[in-house]
Amino acid sequence: MVRPILKFETNVKEIILRTHDVKSFRFPRPESFNYKPGQFMFLTIKIGEEEERKHFTISSSPTEKDFIEFTKKLTGHSFSDALDALKVGDWVEIEAPYGNFTFEGEFTKIGMISGGIGITPFRSICKYCTDKLLETKITLLYGNHTEKDIIFRKEFEEMQEQNKNLKVVFTVSEVCESWTGYTGRIDIGMIKNEVPDYRERVFYICGPLIMIKAIENLLEGLDVPRGNIRKEIFPGY
Repeated sequence: MVRPILKFETNVKEIILRTHDVKSFRFPRPESFNYKPGQFMFLTIKIGEEEERKHFTISSSPTEKDFIEFTKKLTGHSFSDALDALKVGDWVEIEAPYGNFTFEGEFTKIGMISGGIGITPFRSICKYCTDKLLETKITLLYGNHTEKDIIFRKEFEEMQEQNKNLKVVFTVSEVCESWTGYTGRIDIGMIKNEVPDYRERVFYICGPLIMIKAIENLLEGLDVPRGNIRKEIFPGY
């Protein structure tokens, strides 16, 4: 079912620091607002006397009725700096939902591959599947620069405890002494080890274009059909 587009003014409800340079912004959710996990919204904020508009993936799940959330890496650009300066109570305008990079239980097995801030739609989808008690088997491979850069780590660990069908595997490029997981980029070996039934899965990939192309090449090298690969390109970090 297609969700109608809704445009409404609202105010910041809560701001959550996820990592040293990533924040989540929450807003009250109107009763009339419905969306699919994985969709995105347009956000308008005031920068001085001007209004500026950007799109962001909705990182909350449709099962979370009290708020809408998006999550942003703070990059130092003007719009990012304006977001960083937002306070609880500040005005914004939201227009949503948009996008087809969604999942509501259509497949029995899926694989998810992401890096950095590209994790946001997968947080929405995994939370939705967990709350809805869906039987879909999900394996999420998530790469970051360091352990401290892992966004939603605690939430994903809690979801795994609640959802026997969800497996989340982290890898980092730069390790500390306490790290015992994978190191380096997501590669064929990691996919084979963690998703041995990869030919039976539909894969969702989200991140910057260079990462998506690399993962597409890996999956095609494993004879995963092109029709089983879905992607959402983030312009960068």
